[in-house]
Amino acid sequence: MNPAPKEQVIDGLGVSSGIAIGIVHVRESGSIAVPEYALKGAKNVDAEIARLDVALKTAQRQIARLRTKAASMPPSAAEEMGFLLEAYDQMLDDSRLVRGAFRRITEDKINAEAAIQAEINDIAQSFAELDDAYISARIDDVREVANRLIRVLTKSHVKPLNTVPKGSIIISEDMTPADTAQLNPKKVMGFATVLGGAQGHTAIMARALGLPAVLGAPGLLGALKSGDHVIIDGNQGRVVIHPKPTTLAAFEAKQAAHRKKLGRLARLRRQPSVTRDGTEISLGCNVELPIEMPGVLTSGASSIGLLRSEFMFMNRDEIPSQDEQYKILADIVKAMDGRPVTIRTLDIGGEKLAQSITQDIGDSAQSALGMRGIRLSLKKRALLEDQLTAILRAGALGPVRILLPMVSTQQEVRKTRDILKKLVTKLKRKKVKIADPVPPLGVMIEVPSAALTADALASVSDFFAVGSNDLTMYTMAVDRTDEQVAGLYNPLHPSVLRLIQFTTEAALRARIPISVCGEMASDPRFTALLLGLGIRELSMSAHGLGPVKQRVREIDLAAAQSRAAHIMSQTDSGRIAMLLDDFNTLV
Repeated sequence: MNPAPKEQVIDGLGVSSGIAIGIVHVRESGSIAVPEYALKGAKNVDAEIARLDVALKTAQRQIARLRTKAASMPPSAAEEMGFLLEAYDQMLDDSRLVRGAFRRITEDKINAEAAIQAEINDIAQSFAELDDAYISARIDDVREVANRLIRVLTKSHVKPLNTVPKGSIIISEDMTPADTAQLNPKKVMGFATVLGGAQGHTAIMARALGLPAVLGAPGLLGALKSGDHVIIDGNQGRVVIHPKPTTLAAFEAKQAAHRKKLGRLARLRRQPSVTRDGTEISLGCNVELPIEMPGVLTSGASSIGLLRSEFMFMNRDEIPSQDEQYKILADIVKAMDGRPVTIRTLDIGGEKLAQSITQDIGDSAQSALGMRGIRLSLKKRALLEDQLTAILRAGALGPVRILLPMVSTQQEVRKTRDILKKLVTKLKRKKVKIADPVPPLGVMIEVPSAALTADALASVSDFFAVGSNDLTMYTMAVDRTDEQVAGLYNPLHPSVLRLIQFTTEAALRARIPISVCGEMASDPRFTALLLGLGIRELSMSAHGLGPVKQRVREIDLAAAQSRAAHIMSQTDSGRIAMLLDDFNTLV
């Protein structure tokens, strides 16, 4: 008789909360060997172009069938998938991927599947060089479209996931959003993959479907086989293989507690966001892509506290026209139905993704401390004018605010306001319908110079938004994506908290609104401290809103203010963390 297999734990990224307990179904690798061969003569080149044309039409029909299938998914997942499939359709119609593949066939004289593989490799390299984890994770979407085309061209097939037995947990090397759409939550308990990150659409889809998921867990495929017992802990980002009876019992209890918590959070969506003593706290959502809008609309958010406009410039060679920007922004403003939308102007550096914008800037555009954010927009005045015009026009459809990134001086705000005034005059003269009154002009507080001169900036700004991620990074001089120093990144360091306190006091004295929109806003652990410091607006991802609202409703503001004052008298970040955790336990 063989001994019972030994319990083993593999850590990864918990991207969708919850506990799943079930039987492993190992998914076969979907990787495809892509043939490459040279084309001889114009006739063969023409034939290959025609073959890619046919493949594009076939892939579009597949997307149409997936759209039909998505209609039967839970409403939030169906909406999420609808936006994603729309993006796939657009990429199949006209994108850098498609244009690049056609060009490679013609110029490099290689077959269609090799041309697509070469182009996706180039795009992946461009995305990998970005310093924004969310945006760089969008390569998954482009890769999914590329792989679909390659499968069509090579007549390869991936075994469908919709036929797995009930109670299955999918273990795979990778999982695309379209793969995730095939999962039936009535049969699949959760999934874990070797590859993938927290910012990709696979993670978003997992959350929309309510499936616990762990991504980026190395060694999974070697440690598991179909039929094994396994636990997926989406909260802690752990996969427990061959769990012992005591471990299993402990996770079953956690699973029951998590289900109760989800039920409580769902009931909170329609409840007001007020502290125990009746102070209203505005909870908004951060939006990186329009695909997130369904989640925003169902989250109970009172606003979009941060709309990152970079998505309109992604995965394309040319700059979007003013009309194109207007249409996208108008759809978002109309969808919010009267709730405010804060639109941040372009915050982009010199990464290859934006070469069309930064190609004449030089090395400065490739530096985190160089020509980026409002500095770049003011240098590219036509670009800024197009953005501001699109925002002004969208503002005629609902309340909007304009937020400037990477501000470090009053002059940057004054120059932008002058441009804004001239645009308003020009548009009114042309009788173009625009926001009336002119939208408020605000400043991101994300560099120490902005925080330390917050009183001066408040005199030229209509509102502040604290970007706690960048503010922490620049204050601590720590690149948190560099594993050698990432451990030094700490938003509870006294220097960071004092800058937030200083900025908040300056805003309150000037009687202008101030919000926090970085990770500190989305973590309930920090809620009491931020409220105690005087913050009354928080903006976060849609899925993070429920836990923060729950925390807001538990807090007595006077107690939070008292504890915040005690914390701000401390000089040690460890002591600060202890005092905050202690308060969170008690109140």
